[in-house]
Amino acid sequence: METPGVTSELTFHSHSEQDTELFGKTLADALQPGLTVALNGDLGSGKTRLVRAVCEALGADPARVNSPTFVLLQSYTDGRLPVSHFDTYRLADTDEFLAIGADEFLSEPNVICFVEWADRVAEVLPTDRLTIRIRQTGATSRTIHMSSAGPASDAVVADVQSSVVGNRQRASDHEASHRDQAMGPGQA
Repeated sequence: METPGVTSELTFHSHSEQDTELFGKTLADALQPGLTVALNGDLGSGKTRLVRAVCEALGADPARVNSPTFVLLQSYTDGRLPVSHFDTYRLADTDEFLAIGADEFLSEPNVICFVEWADRVAEVLPTDRLTIRIRQTGATSRTIHMSSAGPASDAVVADVQSSVVGNRQRASDHEASHRDQAMGPGQA
């Protein structure tokens, strides 16, 4: 499969694990069955943490979500949508990825697939996929860059962007309301 061209992008700045959890919940609300999410970032950047937040928002037991580094694949089927979670860090090449049956999971229309270290197997991932690159910017802060490459992943980016903008507006309105209440009548 070819490397997709980017059609939509969104960058989210997470200042805490709670921000990352909120982003994961927002992403979970936007994901549709059959989508592949390509995750990239350095060791310890939070790829598995984001998958855990998404799975929890989907209703899966977050205690079961861990990095599949040594087992290569974890499946979480106890949420509202089944999730297949791959880690390709230890694979030598795409042939090993395909040998574990990855292509069957990636083409399954009822499953969401997360692929950690996706750059290592990009040529065999679906063209229409969501790509998330996580960069650690501090002890608990991250920059999460999301890009799409087709109609299904475009819809996810648009939904997440709409939700993030809506959440920021509600937070701003809430702060303004508290500020006005604290000042009292006629002091604004």
